[in-house]
Amino acid sequence: MTHPETTPQRPAATVRSRVRIPLAFPDGYRVEAEVRTFHGLADGAEHLALTLGAPSTAPAPLVRLHSECLTGDVFGSARCDCGPQLRESVQRIAETGGHLLYLRQEGRGIGLYNKLDAYALQDLGHDTYAANTALGLPEDARDYTAAAQMLHTLGAPAVRLLSNNPDKAAQLTTHGITVTERVPTAVHLSPNNLPYLRAKVEHTRHTLALAPLVG
Repeated sequence: MTHPETTPQRPAATVRSRVRIPLAFPDGYRVEAEVRTFHGLADGAEHLALTLGAPSTAPAPLVRLHSECLTGDVFGSARCDCGPQLRESVQRIAETGGHLLYLRQEGRGIGLYNKLDAYALQDLGHDTYAANTALGLPEDARDYTAAAQMLHTLGAPAVRLLSNNPDKAAQLTTHGITVTERVPTAVHLSPNNLPYLRAKVEHTRHTLALAPLVG
């Protein structure tokens, strides 16, 4: 994806509500999050900000932009690494203090039904990006304008970004967020998701150290 060097900052989003939610994961890990909803987000979607730990103690809190993945986050699909990344991110952010933005961008922004259609094409040999374009859809339709708005509203104009995806850092930068460091997640590799992870490395330069693991 290509983006302009600078983008005019949109009007600030405002907090619509906040509520504390105890989170519990299947492996027994538990933590409490303060969850915020917003008014005025650029795309009008129902994105969430989960504040974990004590981010006010860090000038550049650890932040993850996590795109919704029903199949991976909820049903534990092994075709991607989304569920394990979510679990890892929650704990790492809670330990240092920061925010997890849960963004309603299923299937890299193409939607759930289209994502499942793309899965069917992947079964025929397309990689995850080629499957999207074969459907007449963008390889990656995600726009992080709303995420930048949320971070400004949260008082986090500078972040340490927990991500393997260079596009997330580039887009945040165009919207006035300073990314002081890009912190990689672990590599959550399985026989089912190896083609998916390889495509992310080869096609969009995700920082995943696959070579030592796959020979």
